[in-house]
Amino acid sequence: MRRTVLTCLVAIGALCAPEALAGTRAVVQTRTYDITGSSGAALVDAMDSKGPRHGFMTHAIATTAYTVDWNLNATEGNGFCRMRRINGTLNLSYTFPRLASPAAPELKRRWGRFFAGVRAHEETHGRIAREMMRATERSITGLRIANDPSCYKTRREAQLRIKAVYAEYEANQNAFDRREHSKGGHVEHLIAALIKKP
Repeated sequence: MRRTVLTCLVAIGALCAPEALAGTRAVVQTRTYDITGSSGAALVDAMDSKGPRHGFMTHAIATTAYTVDWNLNATEGNGFCRMRRINGTLNLSYTFPRLASPAAPELKRRWGRFFAGVRAHEETHGRIAREMMRATERSITGLRIANDPSCYKTRREAQLRIKAVYAEYEANQNAFDRREHSKGGHVEHLIAALIKKP
């Protein structure tokens, strides 16, 4: 279970806009990969070999990846450059394992509990990413700078604010992963319960 931040694209234009408009949206895609096995240990082995790549040599159980696109329009008037339109799109992609073989009732129950925990973990990454979008929107809504006829200073300030918010929420994402993947942490307990390890 890992999270990947792919890219952030920011388009900032200086356009005439009659009114301030703001909004963010999320586009969510879910992918699966099939695993088979007649025991919890076999399912863990299957995820280790077939899961989405994490780095060059390892595989994750599941992943959350996202890209962010911002379309920001600024306009100059009355001695100020103002952000007039703030539109952001979070492209969120989850990858999960899918049990593709018949399973005994007990294994099926353990798998159900395991998968619910995996989904909750990845959806927490998604929630943090959504919070990042809202915080970014708040940080640049109402931005205005005086004596900036080309809106250069305003565009630069918007980019600096976006980077600062991203850095804060990346730290939140990493802290969450450290807690979940720590020795004796939630992920270890999920795997132990799946393979029924005391």
